[in-house]
Amino acid sequence: METIIITGASDGIGAEIARQLARKQGAGVALVLAARNAAALEQVAAQCAKSGAQTLVVPTDVSAQAQCVALIGATVARFGGIDALINNAGRSAHALFAEVPDLAWYEELMRINLWGSVWCTHAALPYLTQSRGRIVAVSSLAGLIGVPGRTAYSATKFAMGGFFEALRAELKPAGVSVTTAYPGVVATQIRHRGFNAAGGQLGSSSLKEDKAMSVEECAALIIAGMQSRQREVVMSAKGKLGRWLKLIAPGLVEKMALAALKDDVKP
Repeated sequence: METIIITGASDGIGAEIARQLARKQGAGVALVLAARNAAALEQVAAQCAKSGAQTLVVPTDVSAQAQCVALIGATVARFGGIDALINNAGRSAHALFAEVPDLAWYEELMRINLWGSVWCTHAALPYLTQSRGRIVAVSSLAGLIGVPGRTAYSATKFAMGGFFEALRAELKPAGVSVTTAYPGVVATQIRHRGFNAAGGQLGSSSLKEDKAMSVEECAALIIAGMQSRQREVVMSAKGKLGRWLKLIAPGLVEKMALAALKDDVKP
């Protein structure tokens, strides 16, 4: 039986990854679901259990190192090891840098998006090495291309990319794979719950969402990338194109990034 930890599993991409893994592997998988919202986690666990999966709910705030360590401890105490860690927990943000009165929430965002992944990975590493397991980091296209209004968010996701790229090379001899996923705009509530300039909640999305990818498709691509031990999963044609254009026509990529914003939030 495979033991897989998913952070940010209470809704959106994380919850959908859990449901798809449960449907796919049934009794062959133990899913450890982590997020802050215990009630929502229990609902996802019940959905997964219907497919035959074993589940463990561990309410976790990944911005606290002790809770990340406790998550790994609870997993090993219950299931004896770890086969995969999916670092999916994250928070969004949108604000023009000049309009941010206090940078405290920039630091908080880095704790959630970068440090949460680093702390969970560090605690899980001995067990993943033992199982020659898999690590997944869910980044964002904003981690490949700097998007206006997303200085804080892009910074956290670029940092994630660098950390996991270096770690991938370090862990290759141990047989542990590291897959970094770069979703574009996915139809979830993450942007609505992101930080605004004042450090409160946005309550809306600043991005054009008419062509958003479904959460089901995004989750399926991440699972496929993890299982085949791909280095990276760049999901959309625009994402793949933007990555190469950035090398040869960076000015054009900046225009594309601006065009992705709604008019009322453009600088």
